[in-house]
Amino acid sequence: MNWLFDTHIHLSDPEFDSDIPYIIKCMKKMHIKACCVSEDLLSSKKTIDLSKNTDLIFPFVGIHPGKATEKLEPIQELINQNIDGIAGIGEIGLDSTYVSSESEFQRQEHVFNSQLAIAEKIQKPISIHSRKTLDKIFEIIPSYSLKGMVLHWFDGNKQQLTKAMDLGFFVSFGPLMVYAKDKQVLLSKTEINRILVETDGPVKFSRCFSLKSAQVSFIPSIIFCASKVLRKSYDEFSTILEKNSNDFLGI
Repeated sequence: MNWLFDTHIHLSDPEFDSDIPYIIKCMKKMHIKACCVSEDLLSSKKTIDLSKNTDLIFPFVGIHPGKATEKLEPIQELINQNIDGIAGIGEIGLDSTYVSSESEFQRQEHVFNSQLAIAEKIQKPISIHSRKTLDKIFEIIPSYSLKGMVLHWFDGNKQQLTKAMDLGFFVSFGPLMVYAKDKQVLLSKTEINRILVETDGPVKFSRCFSLKSAQVSFIPSIIFCASKVLRKSYDEFSTILEKNSNDFLGI
């Protein structure tokens, strides 16, 4: 049986606190592993602690662009102290919707570049937030030698997708892809060995998900829908995704 991967979920979010034992039990039964991403120092510590209780969680630590005012030194120290225990750096990136001035965006860039440098140094994969900033990220990335890169919740156009493929990115698709035709078109044009899937829980999704907080249990539905778009069987596509996920994680 293939392992399924949720390559981007915030299990350290307080909304999941009371459900963690159930979630881990669910992951075991459904044969799902998860990349648990962080947004700041507090959630990074929590993510590391969660991963100590199960080998199904791959902990990613870092500072989200929405938290770019945080000091870098504490997160750098946390990473240095847990190099062998962390799986990657994330959720990091750029997002112009969180800033109101050029100086604030420059701070985001500084934090992003600093974390890219850390990922390069310790050779860990990265999970990137790129809302409205894909072209800027494409300018920055070639300056680094990075092990594995995913554009989480890819929301670019066809030209940007081609650029992402040229630069060696993985791109991930989530619950929105189940009912959004534009995302299905992007999926169909993505190199098959560069596709990942995610939930981005606890983000809520409408339509068939009834505005419920996304859970790892959504992953089979996402894979089923994607397999239909790509005209592959569920088993065939889940095998491809397992390999892609392992390649991204370097395992």
